[in-house]
Amino acid sequence: MTEDTSRLVLTWATIAAMVLAAAGHWIFPGLGGGWVETLALLSVFLTGGVPAAYRAVGALIEERQLDIDLLMVVAALAAAAVGAALEGAVLLTLFSLSTTLEHRAMGRARRAIEALMELRPDRALKRQGGDTVEVAVETLVPGDVVILRPGARVPVDGVIVAGEGAIDESTITGESVPVHKAPGAQVFEATVNLHGVLEIEVRRELGESTVARMIALVTEAQAARSPSERFSAWFGQRYTVAVLLAAVSAFAAFWAIGHGWNAALYKAATLLVAASPCAIVISVPAAILSALSVAARGGVLFKGGAALETLAKVETFAFDKTGTLTTGKQEIVDIHCEGDEALFLARLAGIEAQSEHPIATAIRQHVAARGIVPLPVREARAVPGEGMVAVDDEGVIWAGNARLAQRMGARAAETLALPAVLENAPRTLVLLGRGAKILGGVTCEDRPRDSTPAGLAALRAGGVGQIAMLTGDRRAVAERIGAELGIGADEIHADLRPEDKVKIVADLTARGRVAFVGDGVNDAAALARADVGIAMGVAGSEVALQAADVALLADDISRLSEAHRLAGRTARIIRQNLVFAMGAMAVLVLSGLFFELPLPVAVIGHEGGTVLVVLNGLRLLADPIRKARG
Repeated sequence: MTEDTSRLVLTWATIAAMVLAAAGHWIFPGLGGGWVETLALLSVFLTGGVPAAYRAVGALIEERQLDIDLLMVVAALAAAAVGAALEGAVLLTLFSLSTTLEHRAMGRARRAIEALMELRPDRALKRQGGDTVEVAVETLVPGDVVILRPGARVPVDGVIVAGEGAIDESTITGESVPVHKAPGAQVFEATVNLHGVLEIEVRRELGESTVARMIALVTEAQAARSPSERFSAWFGQRYTVAVLLAAVSAFAAFWAIGHGWNAALYKAATLLVAASPCAIVISVPAAILSALSVAARGGVLFKGGAALETLAKVETFAFDKTGTLTTGKQEIVDIHCEGDEALFLARLAGIEAQSEHPIATAIRQHVAARGIVPLPVREARAVPGEGMVAVDDEGVIWAGNARLAQRMGARAAETLALPAVLENAPRTLVLLGRGAKILGGVTCEDRPRDSTPAGLAALRAGGVGQIAMLTGDRRAVAERIGAELGIGADEIHADLRPEDKVKIVADLTARGRVAFVGDGVNDAAALARADVGIAMGVAGSEVALQAADVALLADDISRLSEAHRLAGRTARIIRQNLVFAMGAMAVLVLSGLFFELPLPVAVIGHEGGTVLVVLNGLRLLADPIRKARG
């Protein structure tokens, strides 16, 4: 029998025994000479009190902690000792019911992301020789080719090797619009092939898929406590001790002023229940776990409650430009060189073949489209934020920006008469040189993502005071993109090296909380320096998933504004829970001290408040971030 099942069975047994005890007390008094009520009450104390006492003793021995279970058991036993066994049974019944409801509710929050597991197909069609055979998904290994028919779910992460079609990726990225896929495109486990027959080469085993890593990351995040959760646990432990001491002191005080043993013990038991911090302790994790789970279903992975809480306080967002605010899909616009253009492009493509930068990809694609074969190079190395240096048959050759040209001792104005339109154009300039001589240059153009303007507007509407752009590109390029996105010239930082981005982020953090949004790989240092590092568009990328505090699985800035809104809403719900929990506890304690507060009323107030703050936190599971966006 599982823990959930055993809890449920014991709770139902406790409720049944309580109903029988109440019937024996109020409806059929004296039934069986009172033995029916006595046996029923004994059953309540056994089924409702023994499990709580077991948990309390376990916490005391294993963790050296006094917990809330102990308070409830002591209060119930104190009530029984003064002849109020029925009221003690009511306490245990409601406590058993509320803890079961809390456990199941919190389990729902923890299991929300794991619902993705249910979307995984168990079988796949594998191409084996000239035949197609049905196999178990877990037997697939990298290199296998599977056939995906219309309407079928993708069994594992892979790459399309044949066929075209539209894939519904809402289960991974939260994006409702189907994504057109052609050969060479990545596909992710648990997404749906809407039409077309696709052949997919497996790239990851089942246990290493995007979904598996999402579940692992969210599980780790839920296990890692946020600052508020740590304070809540710290407060709960110490407050529990304080409540026990206060109850003993209250008993002594009431007895000293003439209430009598039974009356003093009854009031002490009532105060024990009224002052119990259940609702306060559960207020934070109920909201945090729900937010983490619903965010993951919406394509946003928080690495823990700390990142969620900090994002709610962020006042400044700093964005990398290429691949974050823009599509990262560059296109060659202008070419200028000395001599043979085809030779120039062959040399440029040869060195850019060693780079994974979006500009390098654009150059390779342009050269390939023209049927030019790249010239081979060796000993290639990247110069971060500047370009590439390599060696060919004629010596050292390099490709990069003006900073790399200066590093190599080249000056464009002295070595090559580049047209003014090329040097001053608001486009990215890539120079090719050999030693101190520049051989030519090309300009590339990138465009803002379709989602960027609306996403930035949503951030501003959500209270973000400053939005900055950080880029290694030239200022003319950065200002062109900034003008399209409404980012002021004073908030644009261009011609930056990676270390410059770190310094600017550090300067911004001195004025308030800062989130840096980048690609999760090239901007790792800036991501780490920011209060919250956010990697965007990282579905399928192991490095990017690990690089930041928050990972957006889709290339969609609107997901960032949704995450920021969710973080703020979570903070508000936590405050609501804490205010309600502390207010209710204060009313109950004052009523117990200065008025004749019945123990059942204290029990109902305590347990009802606890359930209410849990339900308030669980409202986040229905947050709009989980709904697909059109």
